[in-house]
Amino acid sequence: MEFKDVFTQLRENAHLSQADVAGKLFVTRQAVSRWECGETMPNTATLAQISKLFDVSINTLLGSPRQLYCQSCGMPLSDGILGHEGDGTPNEDYCQWCYNDGGFLTDCTMEEMLETCVGIMKEQGMPEEAARSHMTEILPKLSRWKKG
Repeated sequence: MEFKDVFTQLRENAHLSQADVAGKLFVTRQAVSRWECGETMPNTATLAQISKLFDVSINTLLGSPRQLYCQSCGMPLSDGILGHEGDGTPNEDYCQWCYNDGGFLTDCTMEEMLETCVGIMKEQGMPEEAARSHMTEILPKLSRWKKG
């Protein structure tokens, strides 16, 4: 799905007119129309504003070209579970259970995160040994836990 289709669908689902969106983004209605026709794309700063307005990731706005994972716990990320910055902008690096309002929700170590994730995976039916092996491999590769 292209930006023009994603954007139009989000605007219509929010029951907003092109003029309503233009007013909220401080652009012209014609600019919104050109985005929806695929004639132009918003600049990076405006993409961030659109992301915040509709509470979706920029990744979603661009048609979800890649799967995102929480860089703290490894959970697949999707709209609705993204963490948020202090200004309300969705954060595409962390889930809402690890990061919100511009900071991490817990000051844990990687080992403590490992135990938390293994416990959750066990509750969901994964054998402890498999969960531990999986998380032991993944966590050190995530940006929150990378060394150097």
